[in-house]
Amino acid sequence: MSEEILINVTPPETRVAIVENGMVQEILVERIKKRGLVGNIYKGSVCRVLPGMQAAFVEVGLERAAFLHASDIASAGHHETTPDIAELVQTGSDLIVQVVKDPLGSKGARLTTHLSIPSRFMVFLPAEESIGISQKIEDEQERDRLREILSLFVREENLRGGFIARTAAEGADEMALRADMLFLSRLWESIGKKMLEAGSRELIHDDLPLALRALRDMTDTHIEKVRIDSRTTYNNAVQFADSFIPEISERIEYYPGERPIFDLYGVEDEIEKALQHKVDLKSGGYLIIDQTEAMTTIDVNTGGFVGHRTLEETIFKTNLEAAQTLCRQLRLRNLGGIIIIDFIDMLDAEHKRQVMRALDKCLAKDHAKTQITEVSSLGLVEMTRKRTRESLGHILCAPCPCCNGRGTQKTAETTCYEIFREILRESRQFDVQSLLILASQDVVDLMLDEESASLVELEQFIGRQIRLQAEQLYSREQYDVVLL
Repeated sequence: MSEEILINVTPPETRVAIVENGMVQEILVERIKKRGLVGNIYKGSVCRVLPGMQAAFVEVGLERAAFLHASDIASAGHHETTPDIAELVQTGSDLIVQVVKDPLGSKGARLTTHLSIPSRFMVFLPAEESIGISQKIEDEQERDRLREILSLFVREENLRGGFIARTAAEGADEMALRADMLFLSRLWESIGKKMLEAGSRELIHDDLPLALRALRDMTDTHIEKVRIDSRTTYNNAVQFADSFIPEISERIEYYPGERPIFDLYGVEDEIEKALQHKVDLKSGGYLIIDQTEAMTTIDVNTGGFVGHRTLEETIFKTNLEAAQTLCRQLRLRNLGGIIIIDFIDMLDAEHKRQVMRALDKCLAKDHAKTQITEVSSLGLVEMTRKRTRESLGHILCAPCPCCNGRGTQKTAETTCYEIFREILRESRQFDVQSLLILASQDVVDLMLDEESASLVELEQFIGRQIRLQAEQLYSREQYDVVLL
């Protein structure tokens, strides 16, 4: 299977597409304005110590001073109880700190001196000398396998510091784990040199930008080419790869073509399709994907596919194709959390097993951890997919201002009747000569056409003139009753 990484860079935004066998499988988007501070390491200066709060405020060069609690100071961990903050830090002293929580509202960032550097499979702890395994990995054999690989490599390479295998390390092969550990060790050496040279209130290390994170996180896959359409980003990527991942340096290419790289590979079209409610299948069937706060639901329909044999065979082929397509859509849209799949009901038990096997096989290619159940008594398949970042829809879209994200609007008839009730309410409360109704064009048209008799009857009932005015900028649900 051929795999390529395409990186499209513009000043405010970086986009990465992962292409497998000519098909776009994943889209990652990062916007400069929305890059967080979590993980950044600073050389901070203590500007205020608050004994009553067991905390200190530290200037690290941000708009507001950051907050550091006594329990988040590394030296406090050597005591049975947390020492007084005044014993741990003094005003004016410098500290190496890391952001663990972004600024929120009027509050500054939250800091710690327990430094950690994450990669795809590992978390590196410079101040520790231990090997740990994520508690979410429950299989004891897998835990023992990972611990043995990590311990052996630490001894062979004489690595300093502690390593924790993250949940994503479950099932990862030995070479990928070793590459991750070597990368983290090299990175920490680089950070250590910057610490010695950094001045007060200076940024020492920030998390990698998306283009470099893509290189870091994809080194365990069989990537043939990495194509980048920005000369600056290309140079940075080559320099980064030479320093930390030399085995992929030769695969990085600069794309100078006049035609945008995402257009060349059809990525722009795939992004547009990934924002749609309906996904067409090649057979003529289709999927309906609904993403809500609680869960994502996927409904499979035969649509225009009538098959050539029996109804059961038609349903089986539609479900097989749907299983492959929905797995790709989960990756493309980055849908996480609880996912409910409503396959078309199948009577044949063997057909059900084959569809589930196809689903398992496709999900095995997904980088995010997934769990899946068998077909329930209601014919539904329940699964979960680990949330790794915001979904594509949440990054690129906002709730509709007309329907407030509901996906539906009131009919013109409903709004019309609401206006009639509001007219009655206003006419009883206020002594006015006439009323002016401001509403959307289709609501006004309805009141002048099908509801004209009701409007005349209402005028006679309240004894006042009612005038109508269409507002082009009003949505169907918007209206105003003006008293004249």
